[in-house]
Amino acid sequence: MNTFINRVSLITMALVLCSAVASAQVKPGVSAVTATSPVIVPKASEGFRQEYLKASGEYESSLQTLSITYAKDLATVTEQNAKLKELYTDGLISRRDMEASDAGVVAARAQLDETNKQIEQAKVAHALALKAPASESALVMSADGTHVWTTGNKNVDNLIKFYGGKYGVDPYLVYCVMHQESRFGATATSNKGAMGLMQLMPGTAARYGVTNSYDVAQNIMGGTRYLKDLLGMFGGRVDLVLAGYNAGEGAVMKYGNRVPPYAETQNYVRLISYRYGQALHTVKPAAKAVTKPSSSKESKAKEPAVTVSTEQPARSVTTQQGT
Repeated sequence: MNTFINRVSLITMALVLCSAVASAQVKPGVSAVTATSPVIVPKASEGFRQEYLKASGEYESSLQTLSITYAKDLATVTEQNAKLKELYTDGLISRRDMEASDAGVVAARAQLDETNKQIEQAKVAHALALKAPASESALVMSADGTHVWTTGNKNVDNLIKFYGGKYGVDPYLVYCVMHQESRFGATATSNKGAMGLMQLMPGTAARYGVTNSYDVAQNIMGGTRYLKDLLGMFGGRVDLVLAGYNAGEGAVMKYGNRVPPYAETQNYVRLISYRYGQALHTVKPAAKAVTKPSSSKESKAKEPAVTVSTEQPARSVTTQQGT
């Protein structure tokens, strides 16, 4: 238990330091820290400091690998865009197709730029830790020890809490997955067909009765139910749950209930685990919600019996697309 608490603390510290370097304001995609009733983590040992430095180094390394992947994706969509421009000039494709390709390049570049920004923040945080022992820094969390977070959209926040409570999934886990999947873009679409906030593949959407993956409520409902099933399937192992969400539960089972040896999936698991702070540990069910928040688009999706598929493609670069 002490080892678990120490790991959560050092991971939380890495994220808090990176957030502090970026800004003191609450922004979409960044966990907030509260100034009311703060809880200060006691000073840690030199061993804790070394563990923190190792963890922050691994975090930066994962971001570096992700940056390389995104750079390759950007090069690919840029090359495709150049070819489409020639076709557009010759009148062989529509303006709508050309605009969609342009949007894909913009989205891919933004994704790469954001990752590189996170790398710089991680470097600064690591440098600060080298100068001043991590034990001298204060970790601030909410009074009850929970994370304080926001997507930047109150309605989305409420829907995450509602469906998290309804299906027994920690809302903060849903938030972390959503942050990595779409950066909270309701119209995000990957070049592999994943859609919406939780980047649901068509087969997954159909499995959970989602008729419109760009409907915020339906999308969050479907993604949360999928996480619930994965948690049950893998005994609450967050690393396997995340691997299943990214590469498909079939891939996890294929490799003997281990994270598949795919670079994208391994980095996906590592990055979200650092943010969530509970890699390789079980998850306690979230408290059930009482009432559902209002939504501009009420979900009318039924909740059919679920048959778990054995494969689901990993997600890729997303673009912003209208519903």
